[in-house]
Amino acid sequence: MNNKTFLTAHGTIYAVFTLALFFAPTVMWPMYGVEINDRYAHFLSQHTSIFLGGIAAISLLLREIETGKLAKNLFLALTISNGLGVIITLYAGLTGIFVGFGWSDPAFFTLLSVMSFMQMRKQ
Repeated sequence: MNNKTFLTAHGTIYAVFTLALFFAPTVMWPMYGVEINDRYAHFLSQHTSIFLGGIAAISLLLREIETGKLAKNLFLALTISNGLGVIITLYAGLTGIFVGFGWSDPAFFTLLSVMSFMQMRKQ
């Protein structure tokens, strides 16, 4: 897959989750077994959207990046970011924080980690 296609897909996925966790946390989180039971939990979901939105913006704004060292570093950063997602969401699943649809997060982050790593190796 070329850089533009990969970064467009990556950024779009992150943008969708950004919007969902910002505007509909009380709909999204219960699917993962997490309660949004007060305004502080609601805000923390919106706060998380800052970082998801930042990754979306970086991916979408750098879609035109050409093969080279800078592109390799970008994909390494995305691999690390998605790898952290694997670790944190796997922990949440194994400790019972994430239930129900929560199994999808480690799978999702693993897929994005592998894809980011493969894109990095192509640089």
